[in-house]
Amino acid sequence: QVQLVESGGGLVQPGGSLRLSCAASGSIFSIYALGWYRQAPGMQRELVSRITTIGNTNYADAVKGRFTISRENAKNTMYLQMNSLKPEDTAVYYCNAAGLGNNFWGQGTQVTVSS
Repeated sequence: QVQLVESGGGLVQPGGSLRLSCAASGSIFSIYALGWYRQAPGMQRELVSRITTIGNTNYADAVKGRFTISRENAKNTMYLQMNSLKPEDTAVYYCNAAGLGNNFWGQGTQVTVSS
């Protein structure tokens, strides 16, 4: 089992930055591929970014060049640095850990981009 807890969300003005964190406990963190997803009101949950066990990354087109995903296995933590935020980035952001046939989710953290 892996327990995931997101933090770092909040209200930010357009053009601002936020850094989300996802702290994990339980199983061995390093063996899981990790990802950030988001869900806006009335919309389906969508992939924002993913990072593999060896650090390969991919991003949704909407966030390329603005968001950066990273992981620190020694700290059992994953991050999402979000720059140049736009109102359309407003959503609940969830972290995910997947591997060995398992799929774990955090409870989510709200990000609101508004002036």
